[in-house]
Amino acid sequence: MRSFTISHRRLRLAATVLLAVSCLLPSLALGLQKGQKAPPLLVVSTSGQRITGANYGGRVLLVQFFATWCSPCRESIPAIIRLNKKYGKQGFQVLGLSIDESGDRVVKEFIVEKKITYPVAMADDTLQEAFGIRSVPTLFLINRKGRVVERFQGMSEESEQAIDSAVRAALAEK
Repeated sequence: MRSFTISHRRLRLAATVLLAVSCLLPSLALGLQKGQKAPPLLVVSTSGQRITGANYGGRVLLVQFFATWCSPCRESIPAIIRLNKKYGKQGFQVLGLSIDESGDRVVKEFIVEKKITYPVAMADDTLQEAFGIRSVPTLFLINRKGRVVERFQGMSEESEQAIDSAVRAALAEK
């Protein structure tokens, strides 16, 4: 039988690497958080419009990551439409970002079916990673300065009320 020995130097190196990784894991697992600058946006809407963060400069933006096959996402759409209608003239905008892998044809059909009134684009892996998307629906409220004000996971009556309150507060900021 062979014995395996590891040098003290290698053991220290392994421990140092493990420590460094364990310190990073909480922030990686949580993704983009409150107070952080929103990642740059560069997408093309399902209607062919090029969308960048500059399109939303000076506005409060709700970024909604969703999928057409996700039941909670489907159920959240009417609430998002209501928020868009309620605050749209006050400097509030919504951007839907689909994580569907089946392409924009399915998403375009979904937009028509759900009567979505705000721009929707496909979120590639790079954008999902930049926002730290692990599940859908995930929503980010971004203030006029481009910072994340709140992050919401899932959708319920309580979270709809919380989003509404956060939107009002963000719109009140100058």
